[in-house]
Amino acid sequence: MTYHGPDAAWFLAQFKPNSHRIAERNLIRQGFQTFLPLHEETRRARGKFTTQIRPLFPGYLFVAFDIEKDGWRKVNSTYGITRIVSLGKDPTPVPLDLVCQLMQRCDREGQLLPVEEFKPGDAVEVIKGPFADFIATVQSIDADRRVWVLMEIMGGQNRVSVSAEQVRAV
Repeated sequence: MTYHGPDAAWFLAQFKPNSHRIAERNLIRQGFQTFLPLHEETRRARGKFTTQIRPLFPGYLFVAFDIEKDGWRKVNSTYGITRIVSLGKDPTPVPLDLVCQLMQRCDREGQLLPVEEFKPGDAVEVIKGPFADFIATVQSIDADRRVWVLMEIMGGQNRVSVSAEQVRAV
């Protein structure tokens, strides 16, 4: 799941219904690098709740190749793949930053890791927003995952609300 090649880019390939494993396996056999982010999904079926591992983006997976050197047209004819997403005649690359951030949030098998859970009293660093690089203490967490932190601003303790994605454990 690491990015290879100086001229390679990531593209989005649409796979046939329920064919994500087949498509991924066949792309890898042909030498393409793939990334299929997965997540746990709980559904109710016949009165029971079942949890399954499903693609984060139903119907799509990422595939990396050099558009100039690799025979990317063979991706379209790969068993399990419908087509490469294109705007025009050539495949449209996905922003590298987006793919890298997704990879960082996934484990080695591509499964999305849970967002860090915090509890009152934990020391955290604010990593985004106007209070970036501030160290704070978690005071409480709302039901909608807003984190209330106490941080020292201008010589006093101030209570500030941030999203869970804006902080990380110190």
